[in-house]
Amino acid sequence: MSQPEKITKNSDGELVVPDHAIIPFIEGDGIGPDIWRATQAVIDGAVKTAFNGERKIHWRELSVGEKGYKKDGQWLSDEALADIREHMVAIKGPLTTPVGEGIRSLNVSIRQKLDLFACIRPVKYIESVPSPMKNPRDINMVVFRENTEDVYAGIEWAAGSEEAERVCTFLRDTMGADLPENPGIGIKPISAKNTKRLVAKAIEYAIENDYSSVTLMHKGNIMKFTEGAFRNWGYEVALEQYRDRIITEDELWDTYGGKQPAGRIVIKDRIADMLFQQTLLRPEEFGVIATPNLNGDYISDALAAQVGGLGMAPGANVSNDCAVFEATHGTAPKYAGLDKVNPSSLILSGALMLDHIGWKDAGNLIRTSLQATVQAGKVTYDLARQIEGAKEVTCSAFGQAIVARMG
Repeated sequence: MSQPEKITKNSDGELVVPDHAIIPFIEGDGIGPDIWRATQAVIDGAVKTAFNGERKIHWRELSVGEKGYKKDGQWLSDEALADIREHMVAIKGPLTTPVGEGIRSLNVSIRQKLDLFACIRPVKYIESVPSPMKNPRDINMVVFRENTEDVYAGIEWAAGSEEAERVCTFLRDTMGADLPENPGIGIKPISAKNTKRLVAKAIEYAIENDYSSVTLMHKGNIMKFTEGAFRNWGYEVALEQYRDRIITEDELWDTYGGKQPAGRIVIKDRIADMLFQQTLLRPEEFGVIATPNLNGDYISDALAAQVGGLGMAPGANVSNDCAVFEATHGTAPKYAGLDKVNPSSLILSGALMLDHIGWKDAGNLIRTSLQATVQAGKVTYDLARQIEGAKEVTCSAFGQAIVARMG
């Protein structure tokens, strides 16, 4: 039997994945243990079936969140972060946000400390899942959300604090800003470097996965030097690095008469509020969406609602060095330990992880088996109450049903 090995990279920066790969996991808080057990069984079953037992994942648990705090008083240890960097790929359940412990959000902290600059959220309809849309099958989008800056950088000061007053004094007296009395203050940094690497990764994804367009989502008509700059820098990196693979939307009409040439991706932009409307009315017009942090948070959840909600939405946080795949919903503590909730978000994130390491046959097997299980009406309570004639099953039984359909 082969010995477990770490995933590494070659001189070209490509992942080198052994047949017996070590992958860290974070179980998560609240419902985390329930959905992780179901997910692990599905991933292991898919890998075994897809590769006839020749490949295997050797799971390495990291104590993060409540488990880490109980173990050594640390919600997120440097050792856990170093472990993820060393192994290059990890998967995690939902984590609680500790109150009064000096960490705004463990999820945000992991992204920022590991510089996981791209939050990737694919949104695609699964047959039989209830949707508020008339034609949910037209929805096939992937959101690339910048993870490290914007208002989510956490640079803010409370109203009435000494720090807020010092910033307000500077803004009023030096910069001539007109501010209300005693405001809370937040800073919104958006940079060329971080924008360009995010948009570049979005374009590369579109090329590799045959999407026809990348849309830059922004509110640059109002925030001209932050989100407007995001739009401009997005076009710049497209033209600088991918000129032979892209055309702008203006070129599509002015040069090509509206007919998209083969092998070229259209780069376009939309104002954020307009894009929310257009993804509802004309979802077939959008493929990959690249956006600053706050917009990305909004649009990814709004799109997920169109295909069944966050319980069906996978997610990944990726840098050029490592990647963390995660459930996109919260910890739902009132359901903890009840073996009740839908594990599909984490299961589908596991499929994304398998795609990422090049084990796409196993990732596709998860998606097709999950689809077949839902269509057969064997689902957890959240879907059972919406699908006529469905049979409600537990979280673990749903995972087992998916594995049973892999044979």
